[in-house]
Amino acid sequence: MVKFTKQSKLSSQETQTMIMDLCTGIAALKNSREAAQLLTDLLGKQELEMIAKRLKIAELLLKGNTYEEINRIIKVSYATIARVQLWLRESGEGYRLAVSRTKSKRDKIKIADEPVRLSYLKRKYPMYYWPQMMIEYWIKNSTIKEKNQMRNILEKISEKKGLYKQLNKLLIVNK
Repeated sequence: MVKFTKQSKLSSQETQTMIMDLCTGIAALKNSREAAQLLTDLLGKQELEMIAKRLKIAELLLKGNTYEEINRIIKVSYATIARVQLWLRESGEGYRLAVSRTKSKRDKIKIADEPVRLSYLKRKYPMYYWPQMMIEYWIKNSTIKEKNQMRNILEKISEKKGLYKQLNKLLIVNK
């Protein structure tokens, strides 16, 4: 864990503002994939694993599992289980909320089966997709006369049938 010196300490107001910005950023994410991207960028592997384990400990405690069962399932110390139990007893609203919402969505989420969206790839690798993005932009912002000129040019390209079909489809959609 990072240690802070007295010189680098922020005021409690500054710290609270940064924490709220983090929470707002997390809340603005659209799905679990985006959350995973953010958390893997922010946290180290061990930190991420420990947070995930704490959430699982909370879930098992709320189900009524014993310390021994939790220790056997998750391979954490009794002290860690006791700490999560204490947090659940003293407040734990965040744990309870996360556990209840995770439980209802768990069956629906299959990370391996989740398809990768083309829009995500275009944002992640813009240099690879720039010709397509440029053509799509041009087509969307072209006049009918310009679109007809492009169609005439494309009709002359017989050896590029796949590209022709894709561009023609875009031209038809954006009439």
